[in-house]
This record gives sequence, structure tokens and C-alpha cells, in this order.
Amino acid sequence: MQWLAIFLGGGLGSVTRFAVSRLLTNARYDAIFPLATLISNFLASAVLALVSLWMIEGRTLPIHWKMFWAVGFCGGFSTFSTFSMENWMLYKGGHYGILLFNILVSISLCFLVFAILDKKAGA
Repeated sequence: MQWLAIFLGGGLGSVTRFAVSRLLTNARYDAIFPLATLISNFLASAVLALVSLWMIEGRTLPIHWKMFWAVGFCGGFSTFSTFSMENWMLYKGGHYGILLFNILVSISLCFLVFAILDKKAGA
């Protein structure tokens, strides 16, 4: 059952990642700044933080739902490989300021969502 939950969650996460990317394809800054990746990674971090908060608060979440959301959905939705490739392309293109901005903002936002929910949980 866990394998199926991961499989289904991963599929939903991947399709959601594709949808975010498609929605932002025509965005004005798409060619300059990898906004779709930033948004996908932030939202995946938020989902994972919420699942973690749910468990920290002592709520019961069946293992297949944990696997669906934490491993499957977040694994399929977030994209460290694309983040790395896009940063490499910014570096190769000489866009050092945007590169640094992307790295700092991406990591800070994803970290911040965990910090906020951790504080909310009082953990």
C-alpha cells in the first residue's frame, strides 16, 4: 500500500510541477528568473512542513497518507535537479546577481516556511 501511495503522490506532484511550469511559461520574467522552480520548491516545502506539523501536534496520520504527501507528492513536485541546472545556466550566462539572488531566496523561503510552522507548533 505504501508503494502505491508514493507512486500516486509522485504522479500528482509531477503533474502539479508541470502545471506550475506551464502556467508561468509566458510570464514576463520566465526567461530571466526561474520563478516556476522557486514556486514549486516553496509550495512543496510548505506541504512537507504542514505534514510534519500535523505529526508534531500528535495527530494521527495513516502511514500511506504520510508516504503519499511527504515522499510522493513533495518528491514529485519539488525539483532540486532543475534548481541546480537553472542556477548553472545563470552562471554560464554570466547572470551572477540573479544566480545569487535565486539561491538565497529559494533556500531562505523554503527554510522560512519550516521555521514559521515550527514556531506555530511550539516545537
